Amino acid sequence: MKQINLQDTLRRKFKKQGVKMIAPDTVFFSKDTKIGKNVSIDPYVVFGQKVKIQNNVKIFSFSHIENVKIENNVSVGPYARLRPGTVLKSGSRIGNFVEVKKSTIGKGSKVNHLSYIGDTSIGNSTNIGAGTITCNYDGVKKNKTKIKNNVFIGSNSSLVAPVTINKNSTVGAGSVITKNVKKNSLALTRTTQTEVKNYKRKK
Repeated sequence: MKQINLQDTLRRKFKKQGVKMIAPDTVFFSKDTKIGKNVSIDPYVVFGQKVKIQNNVKIFSFSHIENVKIENNVSVGPYARLRPGTVLKSGSRIGNFVEVKKSTIGKGSKVNHLSYIGDTSIGNSTNIGAGTITCNYDGVKKNKTKIKNNVFIGSNSSLVAPVTINKNSTVGAGSVITKNVKKNSLALTRTTQTEVKNYKRKK
C-alpha cells in the first residue's frame, strides 16, 4: 500500500511539474527521479533509481531506465533498456529494442534499432546500424569499445572489444571488427558471395 501511495504522489508531483503522461497509472518512478521541462512519457515506462532527465525529452512506451543521465532533446524507445552508468548526450536517439549499459552516447548520435551497446563511448554525430553488437565480455573480463565522431557502423556488425573506431570512418554491414580502424577509413570483413547456378534442394 505504501508503494502505491508513493507512486500516486510522484505521478501527481510530475504532472504538476508539467510532465506529459498519457496513462500515468502505468508509469512507475523512483523517489529520487529528477525530470526537467517539456518531458513526455508514454505508457508502461519504469524508472529505477538515480535517473536524471533534462529538458525536451521523449520516452516512448515499454522502456526501462535505471541510473542514467539523459540530456536535452533526447528520445528513447519504445522497448529500450538503459542500464546503470549510461549517459545520453544532447540530441541523441535510442530506438526500439536497444540495450545500453555503462556507455556514453554522444551529441546527435543514433542507435535506432535492435542493438546492444555495452562499456562503450560513442562520439558525436555517429550512426549505429540495426543489429550492431559491442562484444564487451571475453568470458573473463569486460572490455571497452571506443567509437569516435562522425562514424557510420553498418547493420549487423560486431565490434569485438577492446577496439577503437576512429573518426570519420565507416564499418560495412555484416562486419566483425577485431582490430582498430583508422580515421577516414572503410573497414570490411565480409567473405565473397558464392552463387551456385541451377541448384536444386534435395527432396
